[in-house]
Amino acid sequence: MHPKARIHADPVLEVDQFDCLPDSLVLLILNKVEDVRSLGRCSAVSKRFCGLVSLVHDVYVKIDRVVGVDGDAEDALNLSSPKPRNIFSHFLKLMLFTIIKPFHNMRNPNGNGRPLFAQLSQHSPAQVLRNFTHIRNLRVELPSGDVGTEEGVLLKWRAEYGSTLQNCVILGGTRVDRRPVGGEHEPSLEDNGSMPESFYTNGGLKLRVVWTISSLIAASTRHYLLRSIIKDHPTLTSLVLTDADGQGTLCMGAEQLKEFRENQLSASACSNRTQVPACNMKLKYSPYLELPGGMALQGATLVAIKPSTEGSNGGHTSRKETDAFISGAFDGPFKVAVKALMKRRTYLLEMNGF
Repeated sequence: MHPKARIHADPVLEVDQFDCLPDSLVLLILNKVEDVRSLGRCSAVSKRFCGLVSLVHDVYVKIDRVVGVDGDAEDALNLSSPKPRNIFSHFLKLMLFTIIKPFHNMRNPNGNGRPLFAQLSQHSPAQVLRNFTHIRNLRVELPSGDVGTEEGVLLKWRAEYGSTLQNCVILGGTRVDRRPVGGEHEPSLEDNGSMPESFYTNGGLKLRVVWTISSLIAASTRHYLLRSIIKDHPTLTSLVLTDADGQGTLCMGAEQLKEFRENQLSASACSNRTQVPACNMKLKYSPYLELPGGMALQGATLVAIKPSTEGSNGGHTSRKETDAFISGAFDGPFKVAVKALMKRRTYLLEMNGF
């Protein structure tokens, strides 16, 4: 009977294969990771990884919850709690708060026992991101949309900002449902391209005004909260702030970020959001829209918003860019809804700054 063979580790196979990869390739891999929590775990692997993580260009931060402006964690909102219906009470809790456990317990690989990211005790995204020195593309996701709506109501918005609002588009509908299988919808007698009388008498116009103002307040509040992040990261060329519900998206490109840094930010009287300038609005409406995938949108409304100060010098190119922004604001069936509404009659409205 032969004795059992002993298995010995091959010294050649103990070589760390990552050491054979150049830093540029490892950095390319880390840029594909994006998620700040996963990057935190990568930082704990080795001194080399810790140094490379801070050079990552693409970063994604997911906010788990928000806390009140007084920083009381016991008042923190969580995802299991009902969504607030009052937008103004919700804005009192818009101080960003995130739980980054991989970072929190991380120790410096130099062996001095100090936390690698000492300032993370405040759990602020701005604090977390200060450890990344070369961010170019940043995406931040809030736990929920800012504007409370009733069940079945559609409300989506997308805003483009520099130091102030540049473009905003809002898509709304009083009800989103499934079309009956094999059913045909008969167009309303009032759907002749004009705004139906019931739109004014049944509170339809008032509802759209509420949607518009609420969405603009949400966008300007998000914009105001980004100022410290933009200040700390001069390398940023793209910044997107969205939410898990897909309700609203604020975006800033390279030109907008440059303009943001060069101009003074105008805060509103309440000092927790950016001032919304006087705007021109184009409203388009359809009582009923059939969408791909068997969906139907009732009371479909599209509101395109642009600061009135830009209307005097807006040329043909500017209008093309605005139309491109509107048509590309949403994806899937909602993109189809926007294109259909853009063909409808336009109603012009004006709004003072607030």
